[in-house]
Formats: sequence, structure tokens, C-alpha cells
Amino acid sequence: MNSLPLSGVCAQGFEPVRNAFTEIFATGVERGASLAVLVDGEVMIDLVGGFADRAESQPMSAQSLIPVFSCSKAVSSLVIAKTVSEGKLDYEQTVASLWPEFGAQGKDTVTVGEALSHQAGLCAIPDNWAPEDWFDWDKTCARLAAMEPLWPLGDGSGYHPVSWGYIAGEIVHRATGRTIGTILREDLCALGAIDFWIGLPDEEHERVAQTSKPTRMPNFGTMNEFQNLAFVKPWSSPGRRGGAAWRRMEIPSANGHGTARAMAELMSIYARGGKLGDQQIVETNALKEAVAERVAGQDRVLPNNLSFGAGLIRNTPERLVYGPGQRTIGHTGFGGSCLFADPDKRISFGYATAKQDAELISDVRARQLIAALYECL
Repeated sequence: MNSLPLSGVCAQGFEPVRNAFTEIFATGVERGASLAVLVDGEVMIDLVGGFADRAESQPMSAQSLIPVFSCSKAVSSLVIAKTVSEGKLDYEQTVASLWPEFGAQGKDTVTVGEALSHQAGLCAIPDNWAPEDWFDWDKTCARLAAMEPLWPLGDGSGYHPVSWGYIAGEIVHRATGRTIGTILREDLCALGAIDFWIGLPDEEHERVAQTSKPTRMPNFGTMNEFQNLAFVKPWSSPGRRGGAAWRRMEIPSANGHGTARAMAELMSIYARGGKLGDQQIVETNALKEAVAERVAGQDRVLPNNLSFGAGLIRNTPERLVYGPGQRTIGHTGFGGSCLFADPDKRISFGYATAKQDAELISDVRARQLIAALYECL
């Protein structure tokens, strides 16, 4: 693989991770990606490899941004935890206490924590919707607020691929008067020049790597009605993904753009007890509430048995998703990107890929990289 464009840093002792990173290119399952690992907030690995364009003429660089889809949920959850830490929001208050219209159709008892853990029964919009409608924030929020839950409340989770971001975003806006993307940019990323965006300014668009779509559908087994609504309908996702309107829009569930290093830097807040550098970003109690299990079991939408915190996927002894850490939390994005934090090892991890695969939770490339990492510890 002498022709592979590869740059960045790898600390002594972490060479097996770099080797695993180059191997995924050698086997043809990767085209362009970035990878970062921080230990106690210090950079151990910060690598970029391959090509930022489908024609494979433009090497990836440290400035290349990659759309990481549902990895955005873990970043948005961090903004929410910060808002809780500041006393502006409570996971146990009802959504309707902030957003009265949300209480329609029996949803008046749904708490913020339940909504963030995919228990509000609003995993998709069932009918009379179009891909472009997602670009109208007020229209989307009004539709979700008026909806009847798609299953009985209190009866487990059903992953909300896109709608989660509107629910979470409206909660934060009602509580603070600011958007998740604004708080992320001004109160978190600005502290350490962290290159992650929810709502990408036009002047940054030229840095975005081109993505390659999966060549197959995710394996749902026997698809149910909720999976069909959430993933398959023409209106399941916003239109024009990858275009300027998509990048510019703030969709806290789905359209974060960043580098792997930025992902690992943000997740280091979870790994280091709420700290970014020497600054306490999230107080201990709010952090505990953010990562605590809120629902567990077979999800209705994802074909997985999962444990959810407040917008986070949790490792448990029975459900090891992101390495062996018993208290690890993280998220996977459509296509295979993922990020996680292991507070016991004080590790944070980011992997962003421009060559999408169809695995929804456990991408084979990420598994290989995570396995190599833990072998080094």
C-alpha cells in the first residue's frame, strides 16, 4: 500500500492501531477516513488516510470534514447534558412542560429523558410527508408534536433516526433560546478549536469529503412496519443529502460534519468526568444522568438488543457494542462512522469514514480498529 495517502501522528505503543487502519484500506473496504484516539485528553492517534473524493484524486487531509450522520446524536447529547448541568433543563421534566403542543395524543407524560432514549413513539412520520419537508423546522416540529405515538408509551424503545434531532433540538431551544448547533459552536468547539459542526457554514463546504453510498441495504431480517417507516419510505430521510441545503441545516440527529479528532475531543468530555482540558463542562450529577440506562432490550427499529442513555448507546456486560469497557458510551453513524468514550480507561475514540457500508451499529472496520486499540492498553 505504498500508494496510500496517509498522514498524522501515532504515539509509541499504538502502532497496531495504525496497522489496522492501513489494513482496512488494503482490503478495499475503505476509501477515505480519519481516526483519532485520546487518552485522558491527550492525543495518541490522529490519522487521515485515503482519498476525499470518489475519483480518488484528492488525498484526505487533517482539514477534511466527513458527514458522520447519527454520530451527531452523541454530540447533541453532550450539549443537552451541559444544558442540564447549567440548571436550564431536567431529564425528568416532561417535554410538554417546555413545549406544550408536544403533549397532544397522550404524550403529556413523556419526559425529556424518555424522548432522548427513543421512547416517545415518534420514530418516523407515517404519511403525508415529503423529503423536502424535513428542511422546514417549524413544520416538522409541529407534525411531531401533534402525532399519536406509533406504539404504546412505556413499552420499550424504537430508534428515531431523524426525528430525534427535531425533538431534542426543540427541547433545547425552548429551554435556552438557542439551538444545539449554536451552543456546540460557541460554548464547546470554540474552547479548543474543535472542528465539528451541526449546521455547516457555507464557507466550510469545500472541505467536505465526498461520500460513497453503501452497495447493499442494511440487514433487518424480517422488516417490520417501524423499520419500513424509519428507513425505507421515500420521505424517511431529508432530501438532497450531501447538498448545500443539507449541510447548512441544523439536524442534531443526522447531519454533523467533522474530523475524527474533533469527535474524540468532544467524547473526551464523557471520558474525563465532564472536563474539557481543565474546564468542567458538565457537572458530575448531570453526566451520571446523561449516561444512565433509561431503556434496554430489543429495539423496534434497529435490529439490535441495546441499552440507551439520554441519546447515547451504552455498553453493558450483556451488550458490548464499543469494545470491552463496561461503562463505555457512544454512537454509530449511518455508513460506519462511530465515536465512543470509555471512562474507566479515560479513552475517547473517533472514526469517520467517507466510504459508507450498510451496518447500522457495528461496522466491521470500527470493530477491527477498536480491537486493535484495546490490545495496546
